Amino acid sequence: MKNKEYLLIPGPTPLSEEVYEALGQEIIGHTDPRFIKIYKHAIELTKELFRTNAEAYVISGSGTLAMEMAIVNTVSKGQRLLVISHGYFGDRFVPMAEAFGIEVDVLQAKWGEQVSVEQVVHQLKKHDYKAVTVTHVDTSTAVMANISQLIPVVKRAGALFILDGVCASAALDEDMSKSYGGAENKIDIVLTGSQKAIGAPPGLAIIAFSEQAVAARESMEQIPAYYTDIKNWRKVMEDPGAYFATPPVNLIYAYESAMKLVLEEGMEARVERHDKYGKAIRRSLHAFGMRSLAKEEVAAPTLSCILYPEGIDDKEFRRRLQVKGIVVAGALGELAGKAFRIGHMGNTTPEMLEYTIRQMAVVLEEMGHKVSVGAALKAFREVLAVETV
Repeated sequence: MKNKEYLLIPGPTPLSEEVYEALGQEIIGHTDPRFIKIYKHAIELTKELFRTNAEAYVISGSGTLAMEMAIVNTVSKGQRLLVISHGYFGDRFVPMAEAFGIEVDVLQAKWGEQVSVEQVVHQLKKHDYKAVTVTHVDTSTAVMANISQLIPVVKRAGALFILDGVCASAALDEDMSKSYGGAENKIDIVLTGSQKAIGAPPGLAIIAFSEQAVAARESMEQIPAYYTDIKNWRKVMEDPGAYFATPPVNLIYAYESAMKLVLEEGMEARVERHDKYGKAIRRSLHAFGMRSLAKEEVAAPTLSCILYPEGIDDKEFRRRLQVKGIVVAGALGELAGKAFRIGHMGNTTPEMLEYTIRQMAVVLEEMGHKVSVGAALKAFREVLAVETV
């Protein structure tokens, strides 16, 4: 099935032919041995992606469900959570934790910037935190967290490091076996959804735990959850023939197919590819008088938040692009109407992005903004050529 539009939003992202074919297979029972084999393999591939020897969960839900699953299984009522936020989606951890009676503090960056490591170190001295949440890439601002600097300071403070990988997993390094300046300085939880860089349809909550994170759940007698309690799902993850709740059979087909493609390409190659795409699209759009909200040193490789030049109407720009078969997303919060967000992750190709640049030039010209498509394409191609040498 060919994609009729270039869906260049922060997610869902374009699907590959293989994933479409998997999604469209005949449905079978969730206790059928053929499905059990596929589900088990999908869970194994998830562990391989995040390189955890502990536990991974793939269940019906969304990234939001995985966020809740991460905190409710590790932090008890009355304990304290530190939220490091680089935008709207980092902020969402705050009301979520408060709903469970967890004490929450938040370090909130100015949109487009990072929370500094010094701020985190200072805050960690104020209280005894059970866990710290960090959004690897905030989908609202396209700011990427510097986890290599954050992990050591969080772990030295004795807290669990919870990484929201929704707009980063399968495009950035989220290796849970990796140590950052000390054997114990590792990621404890990575949570994500199926519909972004992984390249599967939306509908799956995915989360991986370290041994230390599993131990945190074991130390809690009862938690205020049922569907999101990992103890209720553990038997299914160990043996997908067991039952707790009916799995989304065809979504699991699609997810397993997408994960095979991810791991066949290899994470080193995927990290490099996404990094090139991000730099190339931002530099090319700069030629149109546009600029990235996030400076290059903190800009994400999976999507970009692009500020309009003076005089461009956001809704009209995006409407005209969609007529030409290209869908980009509006900005959130205080940036609404002032910027758009473009995804360049998963199954996105250079051909898709070049076509998008050409059509953006046409739309900008139609709206009375003179641009040079040649300069934009030259910038795009130069980045790809330089980065592949």
